Amino acid sequence: MHDPHSHRHDHAHAPANFGRAFAVGIALNAGFVLVEVLFGLRSHSLSLVADAGHNLSDVLSLFLAWGASILVRRAPTVQRTYGWRRASVLTALLNAALLLVAIGAIAWEAIQRFRTPAPVAGGTVIVVALIGILVNGATALLFASGRKGDMNIRGAFLHMATDAGVSLGVMIAGVLILLTGWTWLDPTISLAIVVIVFASTWGLLRDSVNLALDAVPASVDPAAVRTALEKLPGVAGVHDVHIWAMSTTEIALTAHLVAPDHLLHDALLFRAADELHDRFEIEHATLQIESGDPAYPCPREPADVV
Repeated sequence: MHDPHSHRHDHAHAPANFGRAFAVGIALNAGFVLVEVLFGLRSHSLSLVADAGHNLSDVLSLFLAWGASILVRRAPTVQRTYGWRRASVLTALLNAALLLVAIGAIAWEAIQRFRTPAPVAGGTVIVVALIGILVNGATALLFASGRKGDMNIRGAFLHMATDAGVSLGVMIAGVLILLTGWTWLDPTISLAIVVIVFASTWGLLRDSVNLALDAVPASVDPAAVRTALEKLPGVAGVHDVHIWAMSTTEIALTAHLVAPDHLLHDALLFRAADELHDRFEIEHATLQIESGDPAYPCPREPADVV
């Protein structure tokens, strides 16, 4: 068994450090959550409170992405050979569960508000929502430069850009309430925000459960990985392929390669590591080379799992 990923240091680059962007983004959005809650309660606007819940979900998402970027850099130890990478997956699972409980409470309150409408200060809603557009838009710009090269940064950018759009919807609701006096628009917008948050939260829950169960990450096509390995020079067969996420940012793979020509082993390992890294962003590849001698069959071959 040999781990060829160590040679990746020759041309693998460490992810850009967006620590300051995360800190500023979290501070801005956490402050805005408090503003929305205070003014939402004061103006009897459930849509502002609901949007605060949405923004809180993104604060947690920023914390998760920031934590993952830190955990990835922590060196493994004798006791924790993979370091603390899996902690980012467990955190994502916990955040998703808590957010589902929160939006359930908001949805219940919105339904009650339909039965007993309350006056809403439309002007306050407009002002606070406008602040949200500015805060979320500015935060999105902090991550704009790294959104193409890092999945966590891209996620943070998209969350903030989406929040700016949601805040725009809340502001429109405030304008319509001022013009029409239709207080039912407030719980209606609240339920719409709940649907948006639920959609993103359900995706987070699904993905975090899959990662916790060592499922193949959604970004990787296991059939394509197998085909790429089978097409490597000198490879006569591939089996016992396992692909999983070490964290929310790193992917690992183990596989058995049947290569009768033992003289090609070192070159094959380096070629395989390059292929897996460049095509599938798999950084940690551990490959076992077998000669295919029928006298010594691999016990894992009949139980092939991808």
